[in-house]
Amino acid sequence: MGLFTELKDSISRATDRLFSEQEPKRIGIYGPPNAGKTTLANRIARDWTGDAIGTESHIPHETRRARRKENVEIERNGKTVTIDIVDTPGVTTKVDYEEFTDEMDEDDAIRRSREATEGVAEAMHWLREDVDGVIYVLDSAEDPITQVNTMLIGIIESRELPVLIFANKIDLDDSSVKRIEDAFPQHKTIPLSAKEGENMDEVYGSIAEYFG
Repeated sequence: MGLFTELKDSISRATDRLFSEQEPKRIGIYGPPNAGKTTLANRIARDWTGDAIGTESHIPHETRRARRKENVEIERNGKTVTIDIVDTPGVTTKVDYEEFTDEMDEDDAIRRSREATEGVAEAMHWLREDVDGVIYVLDSAEDPITQVNTMLIGIIESRELPVLIFANKIDLDDSSVKRIEDAFPQHKTIPLSAKEGENMDEVYGSIAEYFG
């Protein structure tokens, strides 16, 4: 009887480990260029791992390749989730090298635009194939009703992926969280400033609850 009990306990412990050691969920950070995606990715990564993910810049398309930070464990309000953060390039319908010429010479601008176009294709591949959930970042000082935002939200919904919409840059005078809430009322919208670290407690609580 004692041997049977020990064997049963051993099997139970092995089963518990099997189900507790699941692969981290891949959460893609999506949105248009310059919405603050990398700033948010870096904020999350620094807060929970001490490391940044990528370079932040005011120049559009600073992120031109998807970057991944693995095993980020977030705990809030008694809930814990372990995720892989995938910081994706900003998605747009057109990348024009002339938008970079104020910041760099023509050759560098052309190279940047070509890399940015490739980055858009990579971001779309991740969205269609390789993410388990989406953090959608929007600049709350800009109009959210665009072709790109409507298209991406539609793809996310067609894949039935869990999605949180983050209304970023609430530190700006022109910020309007309500404008984003009204644009996508079917999804939860969380206001924040990734740059200033405003409202990050709600951000982390929502991530732990939604993706856990």
